[in-house]
Amino acid sequence: MADKPTVTQAMIQAYDEYTHLTLDRRGFMDKLSKLAGSGAAAAAIAPLLAANGAQAAIVAADDKRVATSDVRFRGATGVMAGYLAIPAFANQPVPGIIVVHENRGLNDHIRDIARRLALEGYAALAVDFLSPLGGTPADEDTAREMVSELRSSDTVANAVAARSWLSGHPRTTEKVAAIGFCWGGGLVNDLAVADPDLRAGIVYYGRQPDIKDVPAIKAAMLLHYAGLDERINAGLQAYRSALLNNDKVFGLHVYPRVNHAFNNDTSAARYSKEAADLAWERTLAFLKGTMF
Repeated sequence: MADKPTVTQAMIQAYDEYTHLTLDRRGFMDKLSKLAGSGAAAAAIAPLLAANGAQAAIVAADDKRVATSDVRFRGATGVMAGYLAIPAFANQPVPGIIVVHENRGLNDHIRDIARRLALEGYAALAVDFLSPLGGTPADEDTAREMVSELRSSDTVANAVAARSWLSGHPRTTEKVAAIGFCWGGGLVNDLAVADPDLRAGIVYYGRQPDIKDVPAIKAAMLLHYAGLDERINAGLQAYRSALLNNDKVFGLHVYPRVNHAFNNDTSAARYSKEAADLAWERTLAFLKGTMF
């Protein structure tokens, strides 16, 4: 059996440049080939860096403990689509939580996270924030391009509309939190600034908000960041100081020796089970303390 290819930090950084900055697919593969030593080695390593949609879900889509449905609601820019997961065992309204996807759009991994939260007693609405552009496509490269076309102000307004819709749902209480990953983490930060009715915000390695806007945050915040994520962490200290100086309720955890997207269990090279499990444990404890 062939040895598993070695993924270096330089390769992970090249992938981050490709998926979040200016490097295109051809440029990424050229750079990866040089780092790996050959085109063949690069071809074997690239799938380890990318998310694998075929990975098994932690909570199966047909798990009888969760009631799921595709939903539509009125957003700020038109009709928005989403995936709603509610605990099937709930006999009274439960707190809600908006689940905000990465820059790949609403995919099976994000739906799985919604089901995980439903099993913990929440009504989880995973919103397709690419709805204004026709919805999330199957190809993740296309999805990333579409995400870059979204207007920030419109997207934040659609997030506020999602929170409002979920808080008015007959199966939920008025308490609604939001959790987001990568691009979605940045959106949760912006939502916390824009929506005084957001109860709590959970950010996984997301871009920080404009520091001058921090005083507007009313939600309790839980922030998870990766120790090796230099690009995103560049503004983290200033954000922490602004939260402290404005007496905001927050928790901040930086996980050493892990990469951006460490929570995404469909990405073999960047996923860290130890960090992901600890962050999830902290997330559930935080939600229990703020939502009930």
